[in-house]
Amino acid sequence: MFLAAENGALPRGKVGGLADVVRDLPVALASRGTTVSVVTPAYGIFTSLSGATRCGQVDVPFAGTRSPVGIFRIPGQQANIEHFVLDHARFAPREPGEIYCHDSDDGPFATDATKFAFFCRAAAAAVVRGQLSRPDVIHLHDWPAGLLLFLRRFAPEYADLKKIRTVLTIHNLAMQGVRPLRGYASSLESWFPDVSYANGIVVDPRWKDCVNPLAVGIRLADAVNTVSPSYAREILEPADPARGFGGGEGLEKMLGMADRAGRLAGILNGCTYPTKQTRKPSWPRVLETLRTQLARWIAQSTHVAPAHYIADKRLADLSKKRPRVILTSIGRIVEQKVRLFREPTPAGVSALDEILELLGSKGLFIMVGSGDEEYERFLSDVLARNERFVFLRGYSDPIAEQLYAVGDLFLMPSTFEPCGISQMLAMRAGQPCVVHGVGGLCDTVTDNVDGFVFGGTGLPDQARAFVSRVSDALDLKVGAAEQWKEIQQAAAGARFSWDEAAARYEEIVYGFPGR
Repeated sequence: MFLAAENGALPRGKVGGLADVVRDLPVALASRGTTVSVVTPAYGIFTSLSGATRCGQVDVPFAGTRSPVGIFRIPGQQANIEHFVLDHARFAPREPGEIYCHDSDDGPFATDATKFAFFCRAAAAAVVRGQLSRPDVIHLHDWPAGLLLFLRRFAPEYADLKKIRTVLTIHNLAMQGVRPLRGYASSLESWFPDVSYANGIVVDPRWKDCVNPLAVGIRLADAVNTVSPSYAREILEPADPARGFGGGEGLEKMLGMADRAGRLAGILNGCTYPTKQTRKPSWPRVLETLRTQLARWIAQSTHVAPAHYIADKRLADLSKKRPRVILTSIGRIVEQKVRLFREPTPAGVSALDEILELLGSKGLFIMVGSGDEEYERFLSDVLARNERFVFLRGYSDPIAEQLYAVGDLFLMPSTFEPCGISQMLAMRAGQPCVVHGVGGLCDTVTDNVDGFVFGGTGLPDQARAFVSRVSDALDLKVGAAEQWKEIQQAAAGARFSWDEAAARYEEIVYGFPGR
């Protein structure tokens, strides 16, 4: 049984790469003979999906009251996989369909932590009372599912869960869901006033008056894994923000204990591959897709955002003839993903500005994503003054698919990366990548074989190395056609198998050796 905040198998069920894992790993497990049920909150929308049927109800004690939670089955597309959603107004505290609220007047994670604490108790109750089939393994994903292990350990009514093996997958250690132990509506003792607990198992290692759901999961799960082998090693070291190194984000000591106890593993995510090759879109078709989606974003707002206005003008001015070189980048606009673009170089400009200068008049860089306003403003500023750059503030699958297919070189300079999916999707389309040699990026891209990898001991050094490797790649693209073709073919031929990942999950963390 998968317990997760996201499920990419459901429409509007995806925010990030976690949803891809929750969608694709069950398919690989099912093909190997394992039956999988995936359980998420309904968020006020999933019960309306076609074919959704109510299959049960469970009364859930929470915050001093008891609430009936509906259980709905969503029809799946494959045998041995079932999707369930738990339905209650608490799962849509703001707008229907909003998976993460991120913050509130009560502080970071307040709304989300309450929502997911309720989800954990509802899921625990549904399993113990037979409203959901009892699994052999409960697979928890990131901090939103961590408090199920708190209930398993400390709430007597869920003691039967101790007979079920539990696995926690860390998709991104930077998000931990920390909240106070008491004194707020969104706090551990407000959520579970009937549960006595051992303080040392629950508290955050840095803030002793707070609960850390991810730390609870790491301490109490039977097995813990990250989504790449390199990330599993990196998180054993302390974070070093000065050099952009995420490390263990304050949890490195308990992760080290899990590692020494043989409970920590790194299992690389997979990627799905089409059974037949699709034709690359023409450049005019790509331009049409970009402008159409941009118009939709503009129509959804009461005013035209400056980034949208400038991007629309830029796209209108682009030639119908394909640029000689197209760089692409697709992902969340957050510090982890974008900081190195903004880092200054010895030339006295940002790394992004220097890369655009390298492109010359016959090149174009298209970047797609949204997120942190500070970094969005930086990208919008570059957009306004450089005609070689197009920044599309948003995301859509049609845009992403066409840019993966049409681009020549994909840029992904994350300061840390638990696994990464964008580089796999670009490689799948035959687009080599320039990546930072961290986490899942160095586990998927081989330097000078199927892409380009840079390093560096600090942010300035990393920015210089990033620009240098982009320059090397452009030199090959323009001046060494045969070598470039070999790298393209190697990128397209790389395979990151979900079946292989599923086999490792079964053997290493689920405890199903020899299946």
